[in-house]
Amino acid sequence: MNNLRISLVQGETRWHDPAGNRDYYGEMISSLKGITDLVILPETFTSGFSNDAIDEAETMDGPTLAWMCEHAAAIDAAITGSVQIKAGQDVFNRMFWVTPDGGVAHYDKRHLFRYAGEHERYAPGRDRLTVEWKGWRICPLVCYDLRFPVFARNRYDVERPGAPDFDLQIFVANWPAARAHAWKTLLRARAIENLCYVAGLNRVGTDGNGIDYSGDSAVIDFLGDAASECGENEVISTTTLLAAELAAHRERFPAMLDGDRFELR
Repeated sequence: MNNLRISLVQGETRWHDPAGNRDYYGEMISSLKGITDLVILPETFTSGFSNDAIDEAETMDGPTLAWMCEHAAAIDAAITGSVQIKAGQDVFNRMFWVTPDGGVAHYDKRHLFRYAGEHERYAPGRDRLTVEWKGWRICPLVCYDLRFPVFARNRYDVERPGAPDFDLQIFVANWPAARAHAWKTLLRARAIENLCYVAGLNRVGTDGNGIDYSGDSAVIDFLGDAASECGENEVISTTTLLAAELAAHRERFPAMLDGDRFELR
């Protein structure tokens, strides 16, 4: 692996305004060409976190996926973030992974936020996604998934015995300010236990339900230390992940070799 540059785009998502959000986030990321390899946008970045936005869900042929492909090509970087997508009779909180050559992969949020009734209107995903980009193996997940370490675990024995399942784990979120301490703590826990970098990207501002968001987006290294941290304002933060340091830590502290083997059902 070479070093990887990632950009956290911590924005104030407009409520139920897909076109306005595409313009807003498009302007924010347009200056990133040549200075990043990966752009991370918030959960449900075209609408905010809303059960009612299910009525505005797009299909895979809708404008937002096309917008992501267009911007990935324009800035020559991968882009990831989640939107509501209708597939058949179901609507998923779907996290897209888009590369500059037009490649598209997706992960459907598995753990739906019961506290806000998300499980009553959206369909759950099942399988985790791992993608490869610039020599890094990356696992993209969504918000509430952060609370479930078994699903998020770096298993080390899936395809390459003794090797990590991923090097970077991403969580995109609409994580309320009222639970900011849990957000900050769990990001560090996932990085430490998985011997990987973790990037957590949250939104800021107040949504249409009156919920406040304090941002607190961050990149956490494999020791649980912050490589970068954002406050509560709109900001783009670009951080370089250090491949050699990650590899050296895993060699020096190979805790993964003592992990328990298991299968999810």
